[in-house]
Order: sequence, then structure tokens, then C-alpha cells
Amino acid sequence: MKNQVPKTKCEEAIKAAIEIGFRLIDGAFAYGIEEEVGRAVQEKVKDGSIKREDIFYTGKIWNTFHRPELVRSCLEQSLKNLQFDYVDLFLIHHPCSLKPGADLLPRGENGKLLFDRVDLCKTWEAMEACKDAGLAKSLGVSSFNRKLLEMLLNKPGLEYKPVLNQVECHPYLNQSKLLAFCRSKDILLEAFAALGSQRDTAWMDLNTPVLLEDPVLGAIAKKLSRSPASVAIRYQLQRNIVVLAKSFNRKHLEENFQVFDFQLSEKDMKALDDLNDKNIRYMKMNE
Repeated sequence: MKNQVPKTKCEEAIKAAIEIGFRLIDGAFAYGIEEEVGRAVQEKVKDGSIKREDIFYTGKIWNTFHRPELVRSCLEQSLKNLQFDYVDLFLIHHPCSLKPGADLLPRGENGKLLFDRVDLCKTWEAMEACKDAGLAKSLGVSSFNRKLLEMLLNKPGLEYKPVLNQVECHPYLNQSKLLAFCRSKDILLEAFAALGSQRDTAWMDLNTPVLLEDPVLGAIAKKLSRSPASVAIRYQLQRNIVVLAKSFNRKHLEENFQVFDFQLSEKDMKALDDLNDKNIRYMKMNE
């Protein structure tokens, strides 16, 4: 789960993103770069570029901390690493519970992941307590389908409903049905892997088509004199989806930010919608 990019590069990318104008930072305990993110934010606060409250930081509880008695400890570790007093949004990273312990991906002698049986409603109650304690401003989930969302929404004694569901979402997997359901429940949808994937063998089959090389996406980008990435991001924005786009390259970061001064036509949106027929999911947890 640890980030494969040198940590110093992560820190520099965060500072560059802030300088360009980004204010949402999507993080997680499992990424292993919270100290670097925290240092980058503190440095930009110190030089007067931003205030802490200008940044919207998302943290996540990892699968090995789903037991309710472990939830707060995971968040407190993240806050210590970040040097933050709170996170703006605290998510369940993934609904699949894993055996607690030091290993983020615990495996048995047969090499298979070691799962845990946890009632996620109890995990949620512990997260609600973190919000009540001021450690998180809002709560949400990631990679939840409709059934799991309904489980939480129908939980007796629900204090705070999830404000956001972060899921893999791109033209090859546009999540239209889940988007409609989330809208009906006033839950925001947030897209990760919005540009496809960075081809990490730990999470995907390298034979999967590269989204940014898709001819339909490329033709629209060429017509508009934009990059395919910009078009893919704009597609989601016009669907009122929050977009996450990962990059460590300043030029690409700048391109990813230049998405508010053009519109995709209805015809272009329909062409991109039709790519959903490919039904390609990049991110998979390998057992």
C-alpha cells in the first residue's frame, strides 16, 4: 500500500499543487506519506500562501482498523503524522475488513489476504464519535455500492449520514446508476482513478486499455485543443462529480487545473458516456 514514488517528490508535488491553486488533498493512513503532506501544507502556511482552513483534507481509515475500538487510534496516528488538529473529511477507505496488526495487507501462509469480520455500522459509530470529538469535520465512505450505502443510511440511531462516496469513476466506468442513487440521498460522488490508472501492477492488469489513449477521448481533446486528461476531468465536473487526479508532474498539475474555462457539448458528453459500454474497472484488490 505504501506509495511507490519517492516521498520527497510527494512533498514537492503537494507544494506545487497548492501554488497552482488546488485546495483539496486526498490522503489516507495507508498511503504512508502523511508526514510529507503535513510538512508541505505547514510550509505553505508558514510562507503565507494559505491558511490551514483553506485546505480541505480527506483522511481514511484503513481496512485493518475497522474494529470500533481501533478507529480513533488510526485517525489520531494520521493527525499526528500530518500535524493537523482535524481532518475535513474522514472516510472508510474500503469496505473489506482485514485482520488487525502491523501489516496493512496481512496474508496467511498460503499468500491469501487475512480477512476480518466487522460490522461496518459499528465502525461508523466509532467514526461518529471522532466527529463529535472534533477530530473530523465530516464523514464519508469509499468504494461503497448501493447496498452498503443503504445499510448505513438505514442504521438505527444514525447520527451522521455519509456526505460523500469516493469510487472509481471514469468514462470506461461512469457509475451512472450509483450517481443517481447518491444524488437521491444527497450524497456527493467523488471520482478516483478519473484518468484511468498509473498502471500499478499491484492493483491492475497491465493489459487493460489506457484511458488517456482512447481515440474518442483523443478526438474531443484535439478538437478543443486540450489534453485528454483535461477532457476526462471536465466530463466529470459537468456531471457534478468531485474529481481526484493524481500527478507528480507540475505541467500535468497545471493542465489538470485548467478545466474551468471550457465546456463539453451534449454530443461530446454523449460520446464519452457511450464509452461506459467497455465496463472496465482498473482498481482491484488482489487476494
